[in-house]
Amino acid sequence: MYDQEFNRNSNRKYFIASISILALAGAFAGGYFFSRAGYQIELAPVRVVNLNRENAPQELNWQILWDAIKAINEKYVERPVDQQALLFGAVSGLVDSLGDPYSVFLTPAKSEEFKNDLKGEFSGVGAEIGIRAGRLVVIAPIDDSPAKAAGLRPLDAILEIDGESTENLNLEDAVNKIRGPKGTTVVLTIDREGDEEPRKVSIVRDKIVVKSVSVEIKEVSGKKIGVIKLRRFGEDTKGELDRAITQLLNENVRGVALDLRNNPGGYIIAAVEVASAWVKEGELVVTEQFGDGRKTDYNAEGVSRLAGVPTVVLVNEGSASASEIVAGALSDHKLATLVGKKTFGKGSVQELVDLPDGADLKVTIAKWLTPSGKDINVAGISPDIEIEITEEDSDQLKDPQLDRALEELEDKMI
Repeated sequence: MYDQEFNRNSNRKYFIASISILALAGAFAGGYFFSRAGYQIELAPVRVVNLNRENAPQELNWQILWDAIKAINEKYVERPVDQQALLFGAVSGLVDSLGDPYSVFLTPAKSEEFKNDLKGEFSGVGAEIGIRAGRLVVIAPIDDSPAKAAGLRPLDAILEIDGESTENLNLEDAVNKIRGPKGTTVVLTIDREGDEEPRKVSIVRDKIVVKSVSVEIKEVSGKKIGVIKLRRFGEDTKGELDRAITQLLNENVRGVALDLRNNPGGYIIAAVEVASAWVKEGELVVTEQFGDGRKTDYNAEGVSRLAGVPTVVLVNEGSASASEIVAGALSDHKLATLVGKKTFGKGSVQELVDLPDGADLKVTIAKWLTPSGKDINVAGISPDIEIEITEEDSDQLKDPQLDRALEELEDKMI
């Protein structure tokens, strides 16, 4: 599930990730932002520094690295040392020193897994995970997944994976420990707010398929309301959304509820395409801001087929990256009311850099801003109407957030 952005003057690929490593524990990495494959976009010039032993910064003694490698090869008790593992370990340490959980070195094997994971079909538990306040947490379980069936919830902290502590464990390693072949079991030790003691949850891994869009029509006071559930922002999202909108317009719906709850994100272009169903062509959807001050604006494209249709957007703690872009755009342009809980808050952008021999480096290069300039990283987006779903609600299959959204639409419909 990744796209490529090409500088027209270069063959270098730019992979943009919003939820970063995000990595669904089953291996789905749906919050990555990329433009559609082959999509051409003009990028600002990139400053390239060819760093090697000869031109490395002179104020640093790079001989430390070479002497350390030499000492290991000559003195380590378990010789000979695997030189490939030594190299990968050195690069991993280099990236880890940034202190950014979303910047990660991917070995060739991990890079291949990552790219396969992006296809939207995988074997695992079906729960997206992330780092929050230094803890490994569940961002969102996928609907109809083993994780969902086992009762995992957004913001559940994962203390242990198969009895091993997750303290100081980076996101990529956590994903690799939780994922696994269909039919195998992983045991997670979960700390949930309100619980007196951590709980152990056994989950049998299975094949997970994530569909982008589903649609349902509800009747309120004799008027039809369309409910669009968006699970991820993938290659198929625009086509599926177009078909859903056509169905709703043919049914003469008077309002729309866009459900982005527990949606971890996806392609940035898909996010722009979704927002364009409401936002007028040419108006700003999201801005990427780079460390050197450069900015890239993404504007709405095409006909806004749902413009003027009363809309409510449902969000919660599991709404992240692309979901937050759409929610932020519709909110800033006064096109929708947000109902639910504050979103996850993932507003940084990662670039996937090709390295030799099939390895990759995923490094944070920018942050994104809503049309009004809000930086929602960590803080998230607060809904206009905050509604909680209690454990009792869940047990009784009640959805007070959707109920409140329908009430809001009823008030807005003519």
